[in-house]
Amino acid sequence: DQFGDRLPMALLQNAAALESRLHGGANVAPTQNEELLSWVEVMKQSLTPDDIHWCNGSDAEYQFLCDLLVQRGTFVRLNPENHPNSFVARSNPDDVVRHSKDVFVCAQSQQDVGPTNNWADPQLMKDKLSSLFQGSMKGRTMYIVPFCLGPLDCKLSKVGIQLTDSPYAVLGLRATTRMGYRVLNLLSKDQPFAKLVHSVGAPLAAGQQDVPWPCNPEKRLIVQFSDTAELWSYGSGYGANSIMSKACFALRLGSVMAKREKWLVSRCVIISVAPPTGAKYYMCLLLPSSCGKTGLAMMVPKIPGWKVTCVGDDIAWLYIGRDGRLYAINPENGFFDTATGRSTIRDTGIIETIKSNTIFSNVAVTGEGNVWWEGLTKDPPQQITDWQGKPWTPGSGTPAAFWNGRYLTPHSNCPCMDPDSEHPQGVPISAFVFGSRRTDTLPLVHEAYHWAAGTAIGATLSTLDAGQIKYDPYAMRSYCGIDIYDYIAQWDALRDELGYNLPKVFHMNYFREDADGHIMWPGYGENSRLLKWIWQRIDGSGKVARTPIGFVPPAQELDTKGLDLSPEVVTKLLKVDRDEWDAEVDRIRSFYRKLGKVPDSLEAELKAILTRFDTQMSACGIPFSDTSVPAGAYHTQAR
Repeated sequence: DQFGDRLPMALLQNAAALESRLHGGANVAPTQNEELLSWVEVMKQSLTPDDIHWCNGSDAEYQFLCDLLVQRGTFVRLNPENHPNSFVARSNPDDVVRHSKDVFVCAQSQQDVGPTNNWADPQLMKDKLSSLFQGSMKGRTMYIVPFCLGPLDCKLSKVGIQLTDSPYAVLGLRATTRMGYRVLNLLSKDQPFAKLVHSVGAPLAAGQQDVPWPCNPEKRLIVQFSDTAELWSYGSGYGANSIMSKACFALRLGSVMAKREKWLVSRCVIISVAPPTGAKYYMCLLLPSSCGKTGLAMMVPKIPGWKVTCVGDDIAWLYIGRDGRLYAINPENGFFDTATGRSTIRDTGIIETIKSNTIFSNVAVTGEGNVWWEGLTKDPPQQITDWQGKPWTPGSGTPAAFWNGRYLTPHSNCPCMDPDSEHPQGVPISAFVFGSRRTDTLPLVHEAYHWAAGTAIGATLSTLDAGQIKYDPYAMRSYCGIDIYDYIAQWDALRDELGYNLPKVFHMNYFREDADGHIMWPGYGENSRLLKWIWQRIDGSGKVARTPIGFVPPAQELDTKGLDLSPEVVTKLLKVDRDEWDAEVDRIRSFYRKLGKVPDSLEAELKAILTRFDTQMSACGIPFSDTSVPAGAYHTQAR
């Protein structure tokens, strides 16, 4: 008051909004964004919640919601000595995974969504959603959750507002994004934002008893409206469907925004790799599901003195900086990943990360109040309650933990987070490392000859699933909200946009098997040996051997010290076989035909591979020193 009317109006308005938040409670709107206020009011009239709660992101709010879910029977509180401030959620057995058949992309043109998405007419879908969501929050609280994808002071970051009737979804958003009033404080009076609406689809009549995990799986529906930056999810409380910041926004809707604004979305790990002495290089690692992506993100290297730090375990937003280099930010602020199968021996980085302040879902609980799942320890504890709340023994004939049991935990829990993980500029990317899960054909590790060859590698990432080879372009087939052709073309175009600043491109396949069906490479922390060679190639010190598909490390140059691997096994791991690649090229061409169209450079690379087989002396490669080739020369072939 002492300054009278001499203060700027914007400052006076912010002070008034702060006072309102301090004294008005959670049901008072803590924002002056007119579009947000209007939208919330319209949705309130449609959804008809009994109460509203503007989420502030505080520790007190987090604890209040956790206690609320314990009271409702949704959460089980874990042993505070071994798992401080941690809980297990048990979902409805019919609401445990994401189903692609329930996910739709609405755009004016069906061609905009391509062959890998389910398209729906925007107006017809709007009509359907209006009917589903009418009164869907009756008897519940509508939580209004402001969040930011990306560091708060990053120009690439995006603000979203999610409306939800699920306290679990609120807790998930808090664990994995920058959430709360601090985001609203950055939202100016007329700043646009993404609109996300989620309901478990289980309204409550007066006096009706609720269930621990409300959902409506028969009517489950997840919809993206590309032209209006809207996301709607109905009938599911499962994380990927209710925590809409992740797959729905950061990947699917993010790919639409990236195409429009000239940047790139990637489903990948972002790490740094550094030797005991020497430069630290940042890399993006792109692998399909079930290929060890998170294990790479939180790897504890087996090579003495080497260090791996994590920027992110799942998503990167990539853009070209003012210096002409490619930079990556992690839009997320926490981890939502698979717990089942993680081992106290192999996955020490992950196990350390989820010791405290973690929300698990669909895992078992021991008699001492600790979490457990198959693979965590060699032998199961004596007393176990399974993921459905039933007593369990090894003779029960059913798994103790669901195969897709999950954990939610913030980045602050991770002991190996990179110090620049929150830098508003992001981190400069020196390499893309692709990965596949194949028992043959693809060598343990190899480097693309040039960017066009690297684009072709990324477009044909693959896994062997139930005897069938499935291709997953850039690990984005289920997560790309635009035509997959346009997405591949974005990668192809980087060749001209980055020029001599192009990162190197590599591929790993640590799942090759011997004649008896045993995986030959030890994997896990030993994969640091592959990252060591990749680091050496970036740094200009790594030696290579030529093969028709790219450079591989000479068998004697790959660091296998301390491993029980014979030279013959290492040679098999690096083998590139003509017969296998003839069949592979045929499979890839068949896959391209299913996509309808691909950039011409992809077919050109297939022809080049076959030509190299015809012209090179040996399919196993001829070692030569490449230590004097400067980084720019690597990319001259691509231009």
